Amino acid sequence: MKKILTALLCGIAVNVMADDAAIQRQLKALGVKHIDIKNSPIAGIKTAVTDEGIIYVTEDGKYAFQGKLYELTNKGPMDVSGKLLMDKLNAYKNEMIVYPAKNEKHVVTVFMDITCHYCHLLHQQVKAYNDLGITIRYLAFPRAGMNTETAKQMEAIWTAKDPVFALNEAEKGNLPKTPKTPNIVKKHYELGVQFGVRGTPSIVTSTGEMIGGYLKPADLFAELEKSN
Repeated sequence: MKKILTALLCGIAVNVMADDAAIQRQLKALGVKHIDIKNSPIAGIKTAVTDEGIIYVTEDGKYAFQGKLYELTNKGPMDVSGKLLMDKLNAYKNEMIVYPAKNEKHVVTVFMDITCHYCHLLHQQVKAYNDLGITIRYLAFPRAGMNTETAKQMEAIWTAKDPVFALNEAEKGNLPKTPKTPNIVKKHYELGVQFGVRGTPSIVTSTGEMIGGYLKPADLFAELEKSN
C-alpha cells in the first residue's frame, strides 16, 4: 500500500510540474519573462506572476486571461490578484517615503509621480490623512516611464539622506539638482506595472486592494473603513 501511495504522489507531482512547464513554454513563446507560477483559487487555473502583470492560465497552457480576479464576499468583491503581490510590496518598506499617523488605523501605499497634479493635491493634505489615522507610504511611479528626467529626479529624492524633506521640497517645486540613475525607482515602477497601475496616484490598501485615483482624506477613510 505504501509503495502504491508513493507512486501516486510522484505521479501527481510530475503532472503539476508538467502543467507548470507547459505554461512557462507558452508564455515565453509570447515574449513574457520572469514567470513565477502559483496556484489560484479556481480549479484548473494557474496564476502566472510576470513582469507585465498577473496572468491566469489554464493548467494545460492553452488559454489565458489577464486582469483582476475578485472573490465575491459579504463585504463586497475582494481583489485576489493584489494579495499575491503584497509580500513583494512590503519587502520594499525600507525604500518607501513614509508619513506615519500617530493614531494609526489604516496603512496605504501610494504609487506617485512628482509631476502629477493629483499626487500633489494628495501630498498637500498628508497631515489631514494622518489626523484621520491613515499612514501614507509612497513608492515611485514615473508615469512617462524609466527613460525620463522625472525618473532620475525621483531616484535622487528616494535615495536622499532625508527623503521626506527631499520629497516635500520637490512638491514645493524645488527639484533635485543632481538626478541619479533610477535603480530603486525601477523596482517600484515594475511593481506598479504588476499591480496594474495605469495612472497616479494609485492607492493600495493593506490587503492589496487597488484604489485608483485621488480621494479626499474623509473619502479615503470611508473607503478604507468599508473594507474592514
